[in-house]
Amino acid sequence: MGVGGCLALPWRCLVVLCLRLLFLVPAGVPVRSGDATFPKAMDNVTVRQGESATLRCSVDNRVTRVAWLNRSSILYAGNDKWCLDPRVVLLANTKTQYSIQIQDVDVYDEGPYTCSVQTDNHPKTSRVHLIVQVSPKIIEISPDISINEGGNVSLTCLATGRPDPTITWRHISPKAVGFISEDEYLEITGITREQSGEYECSASNDVSAPVVQRVKVTVNYPPYISDAKSTGVPVGQKGILLCEASAVPSADFQWYKDDKRLAEGQKGLKVENKPFFSRLTFFNVSEQDYGNYTCVASNQLGNTNASMILYGPGAVHDGNNGAWRRSGCAWLLLLPLAHLAHHF
Repeated sequence: MGVGGCLALPWRCLVVLCLRLLFLVPAGVPVRSGDATFPKAMDNVTVRQGESATLRCSVDNRVTRVAWLNRSSILYAGNDKWCLDPRVVLLANTKTQYSIQIQDVDVYDEGPYTCSVQTDNHPKTSRVHLIVQVSPKIIEISPDISINEGGNVSLTCLATGRPDPTITWRHISPKAVGFISEDEYLEITGITREQSGEYECSASNDVSAPVVQRVKVTVNYPPYISDAKSTGVPVGQKGILLCEASAVPSADFQWYKDDKRLAEGQKGLKVENKPFFSRLTFFNVSEQDYGNYTCVASNQLGNTNASMILYGPGAVHDGNNGAWRRSGCAWLLLLPLAHLAHHF
């Protein structure tokens, strides 16, 4: 219920009826400001929810009676208050101005207000329209979501406010540029891992600062090994093989030498697994440690592997096929041996 309401006493209501007849302001009959030279009220007053609205009516010394009405309810008649709402107060009743104030304005106060005067037995009226603006408020937004790469995503953001707020979506990412949607709904078809992250919904209507909320979108994908390099280490030194993998959820790692799985705590070895890499450490490299090692990374969506070699000084490693061999001058011995064989 907005501002208004007549005191519910029989004699009061009788006076109200008399005032309505006196001012000739029948309910439902619109009157515009400018119908007479006075009273003169503002065409409209715009305030934000929670603020105070001042309604002013300019008059002159010909006025004998004056009143402010909200629709068909009398708020003030002269200096007398006729409404029950404590938020409505009289600001001025002078020979030039008749003004009231509505404090802590809410949306239900919006609407037409009429200043009515009596002069020389000729009633005159002027209307002002109160417009209440409301800051934007997000009332519904999609929860955080987890989806497999290639799936479709639909995000929703609903907001209220006066005037109706404008809603925009943007991807919080260093590579993202500008808004990706200017609608309540954001649709992503065939989502990729690069599109994972937070998506921000913003609601604005220039009444106050925009309100924002975020939705986290997690894109799941199988492991991808990004780095696995062979390493050369002399006997007796410390050696490390490193396997880096990207995956969501994080990958589980396993190490193999040839076809044999290496267990954590195995003598002379240490396996250290982290969310995005695994480190195989040899504390005291021996000849038996040299050879081919395989890193296997897996999660619920799949697995992948990469091979690398731990080799010693003088060994030549072929990074393309994982082959390795001893190098040096041994091949030179083949020449005199061949020469001797020719003579015998």
